[in-house]
Amino acid sequence: MEKEIINRVANSKLKTFDLEEIYPEGKRVLFDIKDWLFQELILKETDFRESVKKHNWSQYKNCFVAITCSADAIIPSWAFMLVASEINPFAKKVIIGDLELLETVIYQELLTFIDFRDFTNVPVIIKGCAEKPIPNSAFAFLINKLQPLAKSIMFGEACSTVPLYKSKK
Repeated sequence: MEKEIINRVANSKLKTFDLEEIYPEGKRVLFDIKDWLFQELILKETDFRESVKKHNWSQYKNCFVAITCSADAIIPSWAFMLVASEINPFAKKVIIGDLELLETVIYQELLTFIDFRDFTNVPVIIKGCAEKPIPNSAFAFLINKLQPLAKSIMFGEACSTVPLYKSKK
């Protein structure tokens, strides 16, 4: 007589949260202003404003943009703000920083709008493997949201998890 195989994971209250599932589609762009500096060192306001004026900003339509300066130069805040003001009408999101900070800001905003009530008093697995660039900070944001609610939190896959938190209730 064959014994029926029972999927205990499927039958449990265990819930999985996959940050990759909420990853918003759209091109990520690092906009570097160093090419608009004199000898990649000095911001000449007139030349900089002319470069801003001539640039085709519509190419950033529906993109997520991080504005940076990779040159070792002192850039006034208004320069970054000027570039951001031109990209803003086209892009989905604009930040001043690098691509990792961009992903961090995206996830922080996304997790703000999720209703986590379904995770109340149940064991939760935060899925570990991802092909998208999920920053470590997103996992910290997620822990902050889940910890007050979940019975326990684990990291990984249902077949192999690392325990992170267990409620003392």
